[in-house]
Amino acid sequence: MAGSAFSPQLKAAYTREILTFLKHCKDGHAAATVELAKQYLDWREKQSGGPAREALRWFYREGSRKSAPPDVTSRQGERSFAAAQGAAGSETDQSKHRGEGIPAPVYRPASRPSEPPPAANDPGSEPWERDLIKASRERGFLWRTEQTYREWAVRFARFIAPRSPYAAGGEEVAAFLSALAVQGRASPSAQKQALNALVFLMQEALHRDLGKMEFKRAHPKQRMPMVLSVAEARSLFAQMNGTPRLMAELAYGSGLRLMELLRLRIHHLDFDRGRLQVFAGKGDKDRITVLSERLIPELKAHFARLQKLWQADQAAKVPGVWLPEGLDRKYPKAGVSWEWQWVFPSRELGLDPRSGIRRRHHVSDNLFQRALKQAAAKAALNKRVTPHVLRHSFATHLLESGTDIRTVQELLGHASVETTQIYLHVMKKPGLGVKSPLDQS
Repeated sequence: MAGSAFSPQLKAAYTREILTFLKHCKDGHAAATVELAKQYLDWREKQSGGPAREALRWFYREGSRKSAPPDVTSRQGERSFAAAQGAAGSETDQSKHRGEGIPAPVYRPASRPSEPPPAANDPGSEPWERDLIKASRERGFLWRTEQTYREWAVRFARFIAPRSPYAAGGEEVAAFLSALAVQGRASPSAQKQALNALVFLMQEALHRDLGKMEFKRAHPKQRMPMVLSVAEARSLFAQMNGTPRLMAELAYGSGLRLMELLRLRIHHLDFDRGRLQVFAGKGDKDRITVLSERLIPELKAHFARLQKLWQADQAAKVPGVWLPEGLDRKYPKAGVSWEWQWVFPSRELGLDPRSGIRRRHHVSDNLFQRALKQAAAKAALNKRVTPHVLRHSFATHLLESGTDIRTVQELLGHASVETTQIYLHVMKKPGLGVKSPLDQS
C-alpha cells in the first residue's frame, strides 16, 4: 500500500480486513482460495459493513503480482500473507484475471479441510481433474483416498507442465516416479501411493495405456516405532491436567490414532461393556477396542460437563455438529442430538469454511499435540513424543504383558499381523525373553 493513494484510515481498514480473513483461513485449516473468499464475504457482509470486499479484491490482485503489502508488518501478517500467496498466488501465475480482477486458481489447494465437503460442491477445476473425480466416485472411493489421488495428480500435472495429463504417457509417469525417489528422496510407501494414484488417473480416468514402465525404486527403509516405557508414560501423564490429560490417557489406554481420538462421539463409548467403538477409522474400517476401567469415572464426569455445554448450545440455537454427508442427508437433525456430540469439543464456535455454518467442531489437533509436547519437556523425556507414540506404546505394553499378537492386531485395526509384528522388535524382552550373554553367569 506504500506509495498508493490510500488514506491512512483506509490502509488500516484494509489491513484489518485482510488479517481477519487470514485468521479465518487458519482457524478452518483451509487455503486462502477465491472460492473460500467468496463464501467468507457472504458471511462477513451480513455481520457487518466495511470495506471487506474491496480489501480482499486488492489482496488477491497484489497476491497475483507477488507483492506483499508493506503495511502488514506484524509477524502474523507476514506469515499469513506468505502462506496465502503460496496457496493462491503462486498457483495462479498462469491464470488470467477475470471479473473484478480476482485470479482464478488453476489447481485445488494442497491443504485439506478437516471434514469432507459436500461432493456436489467440489467437482474439480480442470477437465482431467473432473474425470478423475468422476472415476473415483463411481468406484466408491473414500473421500480421503479421492483427495490423496487428486493431490498426486496435481503434482504430476505441474511436473509435466505445460503439457496436459491427456497428452502424457508411461514415460512421463516413470520420470515423475523416478524424480520422487532420486530428487525427492520419497519413502517406498509414498512412491507406491503415487504410483497407484497415477495409474488410476491415466488408465481409469483418462483411458490411456501406460504400458510397461521402468523407474527408479525408492530405497526401502525399516523404521522402528518410538515407544515409551510404562514409567515414562506415567511421568508424561503426571505433567498434564484436565482435558488434555484425559485425551492422552484415552489415546494410550485404547490405542487410538490422533483423528480417531478427535472424532470420538458420545455414543462411541460403551461404559457398561468397557469398550470403545471406532467408526470409519483408517481405511474406512470400524473396530472395537478396550476402554480403560480407570478412565470411566473421569469420562462420566467429563460427559456431565459436556451436557451443560450442549444444553447451552441448544438454548442458543447453535446448528448441530458436522455429520458425514450421507448421514446428514438421511438424518438432518441428528447433529443436534446428544449422542452425536463430540467427546472433545472446541471451546469456541467456528465458521465452517465450506458451508459457512457457524457450529461447534471438535478440538484442534494442534492444541493436543502442543500439550503433549510441553508435557514431554516437563517430564524431561529424551524421546520425541507424538500422539502416535501413545498408540505404539499401547501395542508394545500389551505384548510385553503377554497379550496374544492376534488380539493386539484386532485392537489396533491392522489388516495384516505382519504390521503388528514390528512391535516385537521393540519389546523390553523380545522373542522368548532371551538374556544377554553379559547377564549370564
